[in-house]
Amino acid sequence: MAVNSPLPVAADLKPVGGLDIGYAQAGIKKPGRKDVLVMKLAESATVAGVFTKNRFCAAPVQVSKANLAAVANGGKPIRALVVNTGNANAGTGEPGLANANATCAALAKLLGCDAQQILPFSTGVILEPLPVDKLVAGLPDAIANLKADNWYNAAEAIMTTDTQPKAASRTVDICGHSVTMTGISKGAGMIKPNMATMLGYLAIDAKVSQEVLNELVKHAADHSFNCITIDGDTSTNDSFMLIATGTGSLAIANAAGTEYEELKAAVTDIARNLAQQIIRDGEGATKFITITVEEGDTVEECRKIAYSIAHSPLVKTAFFASDPNLGRILAAIGYAGVDDLDVTKLDMYLDDVLVAKNGGRNPAYQEQDGQRVMRQSEITVRVKLGRGANTATVWTCDLSHDYVTINADYRS
Repeated sequence: MAVNSPLPVAADLKPVGGLDIGYAQAGIKKPGRKDVLVMKLAESATVAGVFTKNRFCAAPVQVSKANLAAVANGGKPIRALVVNTGNANAGTGEPGLANANATCAALAKLLGCDAQQILPFSTGVILEPLPVDKLVAGLPDAIANLKADNWYNAAEAIMTTDTQPKAASRTVDICGHSVTMTGISKGAGMIKPNMATMLGYLAIDAKVSQEVLNELVKHAADHSFNCITIDGDTSTNDSFMLIATGTGSLAIANAAGTEYEELKAAVTDIARNLAQQIIRDGEGATKFITITVEEGDTVEECRKIAYSIAHSPLVKTAFFASDPNLGRILAAIGYAGVDDLDVTKLDMYLDDVLVAKNGGRNPAYQEQDGQRVMRQSEITVRVKLGRGANTATVWTCDLSHDYVTINADYRS
C-alpha cells in the first residue's frame, strides 16, 4: 500500500477540453489488464516534453523526440500519444525503432493523420522485443472508447509494479481565467529521474505557445520529478509530457507577466503532487521521507548532498527499521562530493529534533527523541550547511525487504 496516499477518485479527475482518452487490453505481458492507452488531442493543442538522459534510451523515446523536433521545424502538430505497458521496447536496436514507428503509423492511419504526429511511449521489461502486433491490434478498441472522462482508466493503463493508480486534478483561477489541469503518472521502482519520471502526462486547457510550453515543462520537471528517488536508478524510458489543449480562455504567448507566473506555479504544484505519489508508492515503501538541505553555497551542492542521503542503502534501511543510526546520514553528507564543506558548521534535524550541532552530536539529543521521529510514516531530514542562502529538497522512501522481493520476481 502507498504511504498516506489515498486512491484517486475517478469522479474527481476533471476532463480537460480538447483531450480524449481511450484504453485497451492487448495482452502485451499478461491477459486481462489495461495495457494500451491513446490520448487524442485537439488541433489547437501544443505538446512539450522532457526525456531520460540514459544513453540506452528506449526506442519510443527516440521516436517521440524526433517527432517533437519535426514540429519545432515547421511540421504538423502532434495529434495523439500512445502508451503501452508490459514492455519497455528498450535495448531493442533497429527492430525496436521499427516497432515504435509501426505503432505510430498504425494509430495515424486510424486517426487520419501523419505518423510523425504521434508520440509513442512504452514501459515495462527492458531488452525484450515489443509484441507490436498485439499493441496494434488493441488500438481500435482504445479508439472506440475515447472519451474526455477516462483519466482513472488512463492511470491504471500505464501501471507496472505500481500498487495503485496515480492521478491529480484541479481547476484554478488565473487572473480571471478558469484553467483545468489533470495529470497521471506511473513509477514505483527504477526511479531516479534525470529529467522526469518513468511516465508522466499532464494536460491543461490553456493556450500556450510552443516556446513557452518548452520552458514550462522543464521548470515543472526540475521542481518535481527531478527531485525524487526510490533506488537511484534512472530508467531508459523516463518521459514527462505537458499538453496545453488551447480550448480554455487563458492564452500565454511569452514567459513573462503575472499570468505566466501563476500558471507556472500551478503546473509545478500539480507535477510535484504526481511526483510525490510515485515516492509514496515506491516498491516496498513504508515511509515517505523529505530531505531538505539549507544554507548551501549553491542549489547544486544542496541537491548533491540531499541525493547522497536519499540514495544511501544504509540510510534507507535504517529508516525502514526505525533505527536512529544517524551517523549514516552524516557519512552520506561527507561523501557527497562537496570537497570544501566545513562540517564544523553543520546542523542536522529529524523533524523538530536537533540531532547534530556544529558537526557533532547535539549534547541535548536523546535517543528516544530520534526513535519517536523514525517510527513515523512521514519524516523530514533537515541539514543546515552554514555556508550560503541556497536550498534544495528531495523526496525519497525507505528500503524494505519487499523491495528486494519485488525486483527479484519482476520478470516472472
